[in-house]
Amino acid sequence: MRHFTIFCACVVSFTLCAQTVELETVLTGLADPVDIAHSGDGRIFIVERAGVIKVLQPNGQLLAAPFLDISGPVHSGGGEQGLLGLAFHPQYTTNGFFYVFYCSGSGNGAVRVSRFSVSANSNVANAASEVVLWELAQPYTNHKGGDIAFGPDGYLYFAPGDGGDQNDPGNRAQNMSLGHGKVHRINVNGALPYTIPANNPFANANNTDTLRTIFASGLRNPFRFGFDVGTGDLWIGDVGQGAKEEVDRIAAGVLSGPNFGWRCREGIVATPGVNQTGCGAAGTYVEPVIDHDHGGGYGSVSGGRVYRGTRYPNLVGRYLYTDYCYGVIHSLRPNGSGGWISELLTATGTFGIACIAEDAANELYVVNTESGVLSRIIDGSASVRLSPRMALEGPFVQASGLMNDGLRAAGLVPLTEPYTTSLGFSKVAKGGGRGDRRCRPDHHRQQRGGGLGAG
Repeated sequence: MRHFTIFCACVVSFTLCAQTVELETVLTGLADPVDIAHSGDGRIFIVERAGVIKVLQPNGQLLAAPFLDISGPVHSGGGEQGLLGLAFHPQYTTNGFFYVFYCSGSGNGAVRVSRFSVSANSNVANAASEVVLWELAQPYTNHKGGDIAFGPDGYLYFAPGDGGDQNDPGNRAQNMSLGHGKVHRINVNGALPYTIPANNPFANANNTDTLRTIFASGLRNPFRFGFDVGTGDLWIGDVGQGAKEEVDRIAAGVLSGPNFGWRCREGIVATPGVNQTGCGAAGTYVEPVIDHDHGGGYGSVSGGRVYRGTRYPNLVGRYLYTDYCYGVIHSLRPNGSGGWISELLTATGTFGIACIAEDAANELYVVNTESGVLSRIIDGSASVRLSPRMALEGPFVQASGLMNDGLRAAGLVPLTEPYTTSLGFSKVAKGGGRGDRRCRPDHHRQQRGGGLGAG
């Protein structure tokens, strides 16, 4: 089977499964989960497409009461519509603000960015606190994009898709007076609803010709983007149409307003079947870091994250991303010469992975909309390590058949059961001290009926 077709051979090379990862189930029974976020502590917030955000406590308990339920105003009638993104303000612990990206109205509806506030109960938001910051009418039901995040500069970024249908019939992604098919960057720390950062690429543009919020353009359906917490680089997974899936990157500090080419370009080729009248030469547009032919594991890219956690040194610095249709995990890592090495980290996958995101410790998780499962990404080559005390004292008190509380208190056996691997311990990354627990379809296009992010 042909796993990769690499067109930028001069800057990208690849190997298969030189490094492997696994998905370790954390939680099941979720209803169409599409995004994950953290507020700077041990909690994980899980976004469900119908309009509900749930809280997973550090001890693994999913709270029964939702953090936020806005299923009333959220329009989730189409497979790519709904509550799609969540971001907590960098000063959330003091101001209690968080931001969501969701679809509103009916029919084609609109996409909306809103601010909410937490209540006196840190596990419950104030649903009546909504402040609508930005809204954009939609011409079709698909291609909503939907991710939202704060950059290392403290500004809020969000990315709606081109508005839908095929071949971007309104040429919206290239029209700088329209918000579709762009990454937007706003300052939410000044006057409401927002202000324009002074160094935005088009901050001084005529507002009737070019939207001053635009940070990047020429995107089809940027379904999941994320910042590298180590470098500040912005990585974008842009869902392709009939030929290519692509991953784009904007290096930290670049304020040139890159145009990634859609609808004129798909990956690094001229979009098949699109009249190129009005399009620039290939050099007019910024090429992706990598693009993939459809088939053989590629159908609808879901952008990911650069791993900056501490459990798995072998993964540090790798950009991990996936594909909604096939669910395998891909990796890009620097080759030391300004290019990238592409690797396939899993041999098989599952349909429906909607995002890869991190917790407060920068460990990576995925959610699957089809199975309703939250999983942790672990290093498949890491080892399960046991403390000598485990062999000497044993995990159980033989007389009572109960767990050895001394080992439990020392953190040498898990606090809850069932354990997370067949031996009962999380995998660790080749190091550690005593016991060391840690010491791991154009596919189904929406205008024809289909799933989230697929179009």
